[in-house]
Amino acid sequence: MSMKNVYDILVERGYVEQATHEEEIRELLGQGPVTFYIGFDPTADSLHVGHFIQVMVMMHMQQAGHRPIALIGGGTAMVGDPSGRTDMRKMLTLEQIQKNSVSFKKQFSRFIDFSQGKAIMVNNADWLLELNYVEFMRDIGKHFSVNRMLTFECFKNRMEKGLSFLEFNYMLMQSYDFLELYRRFGCKLQLGGNDQWSNILGGVELIRKADEGNAYGLTFKLLTTSEGKKMGKTEAGAIWLDAEKTSPFDFYQYWRNVDDPDVENCLALLTFLPMDEVRRLGALEGAEINKAKEILAYEVTKLVHGEEEAKKAAQGAKALFGGGQDSENIPFSELKKDQLGQGIDILSLLLHAGLISSKGEGRRLIQQGGIYVNDHRVEDFALVLGENDFSQGKLMIRKGKKVYHQIRLV
Repeated sequence: MSMKNVYDILVERGYVEQATHEEEIRELLGQGPVTFYIGFDPTADSLHVGHFIQVMVMMHMQQAGHRPIALIGGGTAMVGDPSGRTDMRKMLTLEQIQKNSVSFKKQFSRFIDFSQGKAIMVNNADWLLELNYVEFMRDIGKHFSVNRMLTFECFKNRMEKGLSFLEFNYMLMQSYDFLELYRRFGCKLQLGGNDQWSNILGGVELIRKADEGNAYGLTFKLLTTSEGKKMGKTEAGAIWLDAEKTSPFDFYQYWRNVDDPDVENCLALLTFLPMDEVRRLGALEGAEINKAKEILAYEVTKLVHGEEEAKKAAQGAKALFGGGQDSENIPFSELKKDQLGQGIDILSLLLHAGLISSKGEGRRLIQQGGIYVNDHRVEDFALVLGENDFSQGKLMIRKGKKVYHQIRLV
């Protein structure tokens, strides 16, 4: 039986941005199981939507019989990666990194099968933190040309502002990771976001120079809108894969509200729908495109949070936008009748619901016309809400265009 080469699948769906050796990589992936790795720096306690492209690629690769290594950058996170950044990253403690790594492992296990060695998760702290500096410089540093490193984009944009020697070492450390994984697990392929291109090249060249080995690299498009803006960020911050940090309802809403031109791309990159279906949905126009957005939101939420949460979120959204405000699946807070008393002012209510972090933020939002109660825009900071504002013991707050929150009287 002839199976489609996973490289062709990745190209067709629009993941691939750059490849070190296109023909060789395609051939390698067609020959049999290949061990490959993607690095993730544990700088937060959850993966976010930006990481999800990489997780999708790992899933495609694993389904085709290849073996993923999820490399947690416990060592590199202590240094910070200069690529794609304009400033130095804040330093994390070993405890923070450890805690974040544990969360990552749990999240990866929802998408990747780690049983019977089908995938591996390792932490580069295991080898980087033990390195002897003089030996490292003598064995690894000798293979790197400073002149060549300075031609890379990631260093060029930082030269004006100043690039610390600490960050300049980052490429050596990431390249050394690739060499280490090549030696330990026979890992021949590194994948990553396009901002990692120069670091990946560093590793491919190091394996060739140090071990006369063949290794390859492939980068993916970063998740951006048709205007080139990075996706996965909202007014409230990143869209996380952790349900505690971004509720499944808000997660669903984010994809339900993407711009029309971005629907096809998101369907191709973030779902497993067949490509002819993706093209059919992406070609819908006018009000029809909303159907495609619902399918996109449902499919991505199902992958990340499971079918049940996806159904709940879809029902919640339908109830909300179909005019029936009585939905069980919209995030809510409870308010005791004695807390309401003779009435509660809007800023205290927003704080109670966790929709703002301070009254100052609430005032700003109201000034900008960003707070609605039961679909009426709030114009006055001093607005007091009483029992008659609740219909059947419920009141609906909307923050901005898309964040809905119910207050239930108990």
